[in-house]
Amino acid sequence: MRWDLDLSTDVGALTARLVDIESVSGDEKAIVDAIEEVLRPLRHLSVDRDGEALVVRTALGRAERVVIAGHVDTVPVADNVPARVEGDLIYGCGTSDMKSAIAVMLKLCLIEAPNRDLTFVFYDCEEIEAERSGLLRLTRNHPDWLTGDFAVLMEPTHGLIEGGCQGTLRAEIVTRGVRSHSARSWQGVNAVHAAAPILDRLNAYEPRRPVVEGLEYREGLNAVGIHGGVAGNVIPDECVVTVNYRFAPDLSVEQAQDHVREVFDGFEVRFTDAAPAARPGLTHPVAARFAEAVGGVPRAKYGWTDVARFSALGIPAVNYGPGDPELAHRRDEYAELSKIFECEQRMTAWLT
Repeated sequence: MRWDLDLSTDVGALTARLVDIESVSGDEKAIVDAIEEVLRPLRHLSVDRDGEALVVRTALGRAERVVIAGHVDTVPVADNVPARVEGDLIYGCGTSDMKSAIAVMLKLCLIEAPNRDLTFVFYDCEEIEAERSGLLRLTRNHPDWLTGDFAVLMEPTHGLIEGGCQGTLRAEIVTRGVRSHSARSWQGVNAVHAAAPILDRLNAYEPRRPVVEGLEYREGLNAVGIHGGVAGNVIPDECVVTVNYRFAPDLSVEQAQDHVREVFDGFEVRFTDAAPAARPGLTHPVAARFAEAVGGVPRAKYGWTDVARFSALGIPAVNYGPGDPELAHRRDEYAELSKIFECEQRMTAWLT
């Protein structure tokens, strides 16, 4: 089925149209085709494609280049397509996270003479495992497409700037015992029982609330899973407690891992996944001017976002978008039309 986008419609109607194009992670071709088709005729832009990711750029010789990025995929649809409007609210899968932002980006693509050179990045597979991320693929295949002095990741922030992001890691804390028949339990050593001190340490843990470049981050170290036992009549000889550590951007991945080892000293610790944090970057002159133009009081980003990928490329980045992060992924997900229009107006003013 062919989906036509009309950039002459307002940003609210454009959001609704984008929501109606289902684009669950891994199935973004239709929406990327529609975006490419509507942007290629714009003579002030160049359009490059890698798989289901588009990089759209101006080349006006401006002193600064800003990267504006957003993902086109959503979580699975939950009887919430097509979009519907009720008063100031537009309901539908991806309205907040983040098709309202994609609509804003498309409207910004119409600016023929921005005061900065612009790079728009529409990418796939953000909502699933990191190794499939379209933005990660672009950093590997075409890092030159992503060069810039500053980046705005249009993740949902409810119209406020959120600086940096938390890092995240997962670790397995392992206890071992001796397997035996449960009728003769004294002949074994119960690995599940041995996990009690792990939970005690987690219950007693007091997470940090460090201030990084003026923003307060709240860390968290929590059990997110526990597994042990092989049968109902066997004393388990292994138990694994999976923990997730969300750490502030004053720590590297290595420092975060050292902290987890310290907390669980005496236990076997296996790390299974990690992603670095990103510092706020609001002290950068371009970021400071952006914050002044957008207004409001910046706050810390709780959670991990792709600003970390831009940070790894040496590009200061912030999160800013019209959606509400509290509504992301919900069956009744919605966005406020007034916030979408406000975001478009503020971004347009900053760029013109």
